[in-house]
Amino acid sequence: MKTNFLILILAFSTSILVAQKKLADKFFDNYGYVKASELYAEAVKKGDSSEHVLTRLGDSYYNNSDSKNAVIWYSKAVNKYDKIAPEYLFKYIQTLKSVGNYAEASTWMKKLVAIQSKNVSTREYDADLVEKYNDLLSIDNTSIIEVVNLPFNTPQSDFGSYIHNNQLFFASATGSNGSKVYAWNKEPFLDLYQISVEENDSGLTFGNPGYIKSSKINSDYHEASVAITNDGKTIYFTRDNMKRNSKLDYDKKGTTHLKIYKATLVDGSWENIKELPFNDEVFSTGHPALSPDNKKLYFVSDMDGGFGQTDIYEVDILENDKFSKPKNLGDKINTQGREMFPFIGKDSIFYFSSDGHLNLGLLDIFKSNILKDPTAEAENLGAPYNSGYDDFAFFIDPSNKSKRGYFSSNRPEGKGNDDIYTFYPRECAQIIRGTARDKVTNDLLNGVSVKLLDKNGKLIKEVFTDENGAYEFSTNCNHQVTVLGSKPNYLDDSKDLALNDTDGTISTVDLMLDPLIKGNQIAVNPIYFDFDKSNIRTDAEYELEKVIDVLRIHPNMSIKIESHTDSRGSEKYNMKLSEQRAKSSRDYIVSRGIDSNRIESATGYGETKLINGCDDSKKCTEEEHQLNRRTQFIILNMP
Repeated sequence: MKTNFLILILAFSTSILVAQKKLADKFFDNYGYVKASELYAEAVKKGDSSEHVLTRLGDSYYNNSDSKNAVIWYSKAVNKYDKIAPEYLFKYIQTLKSVGNYAEASTWMKKLVAIQSKNVSTREYDADLVEKYNDLLSIDNTSIIEVVNLPFNTPQSDFGSYIHNNQLFFASATGSNGSKVYAWNKEPFLDLYQISVEENDSGLTFGNPGYIKSSKINSDYHEASVAITNDGKTIYFTRDNMKRNSKLDYDKKGTTHLKIYKATLVDGSWENIKELPFNDEVFSTGHPALSPDNKKLYFVSDMDGGFGQTDIYEVDILENDKFSKPKNLGDKINTQGREMFPFIGKDSIFYFSSDGHLNLGLLDIFKSNILKDPTAEAENLGAPYNSGYDDFAFFIDPSNKSKRGYFSSNRPEGKGNDDIYTFYPRECAQIIRGTARDKVTNDLLNGVSVKLLDKNGKLIKEVFTDENGAYEFSTNCNHQVTVLGSKPNYLDDSKDLALNDTDGTISTVDLMLDPLIKGNQIAVNPIYFDFDKSNIRTDAEYELEKVIDVLRIHPNMSIKIESHTDSRGSEKYNMKLSEQRAKSSRDYIVSRGIDSNRIESATGYGETKLINGCDDSKKCTEEEHQLNRRTQFIILNMP
């Protein structure tokens, strides 16, 4: 007998825990993370430390951006369960970083990588994992590229940005270095300039442009296109081929070719100019670019044996001013047309301009992973980098964290022949605004908490309605969100919204909050019971929690509970059943910490107050009978 009794007690305790988890899950699924965390925590106190409860506790805090408490519960979960889902390891790592515990985050990141390497045996699983991570991070691939013409551009040609130590180097044909004019475009010859540049939250700030700091680089003829080594001690640049008497040198056909030179920094000035050994008198070399490790030099040439008009080549930089034999980058980069202005990003992505690949017209900017994958195809960057005119000299400052870069173009909206543009990505932005009103009176409600949640229910932002009941959010484009309004003494109202990918879109989402106090009742949804039973269902507990919230807000409020049955069964039985249901509701409220003295009575009325005429003389559906199985909460003293 004792053993059987113990089994019954354990079974009863287990059923309570299961019911409590279901109730917590219901609040969690409806974004009630505060209430859900309270109920999950009670389940833990009662002995339920299951993976589901611990991770849901972590998620409840994580979704409300409470990293401090999320870390606590994720830690319990990941340390207790060896085969926990990788997404919880990932969120644990994110919360560790959020609270500044980078050492622990690094430790768990290594474990996550190890788990992935073991488990990712199929492309399907890997793709699924990436998608989950993208969802967790709310990654939005929609971005806007802002392109801005720089203030120091002139009516002549300005192009070829290169930044080193907050100095921007570029070529310009302003003509201030002499009166010689280039016959081809009737502009002065190009010189090299530099200008200080600083970036802050409001954008770029430039100094005054001046000649490159050198007594010997600029001449009476063309200089352009620089590349500077990481240590800042060596500069490579392009110049017209000149004789020792500073006159242009021509080949047998009367053509002057370009050559690449180098100079070293001496007391802040570029001196000791040397011509590179692979230059020649019968073809041009120019547009130097360095690999991130400075071990290779890339350049453009029209030497024999190429694929087109100009090709891009590479050489190894050896010791003692020596270089390897030039090597053509091949037909994945070079075409029958012109390939020019190479640049290699910090991530080894190869950028160049071409009119031989599929383009919008004239020179377009392309990128390729050719340095890591010899089979990689060139990819057109598209608009707004490319315009249908000449777009070239792409550059990204490796020290810049905002992904700001530069390119040059002769597009018609510029100031001169060629202009320098800066570009920077920003997220596509939209506005969500609306008002919150009382659903019964239609009055505007101030002080309503309005939360913006992502599609996983994670809190993005929270604002409160003003005195006019209005709220407004600024958010990214092209994702699924939920707008959730909450106010004490009201039921929450939520609206789902699918944001499009159009920058500047304004969406109106108005909220209607149903008051919990209507007349003399706490007007929750009906507390329904299963036929012939008085136990509290999960959906009934969900509604009783709203009654509890009202009583907590108003500590002086007292109520009475009235419960009713349908007409099936005898009147005597129904009266007893309704009394049991009223007491079940009362007992649940008291179990959640409400003083029993605040519930004056819990009375059953059986089938004496049917609301739809479904008595023994009428055949009704189960749904119609259920409407009569209800419990009401009458307020005795209005707060």
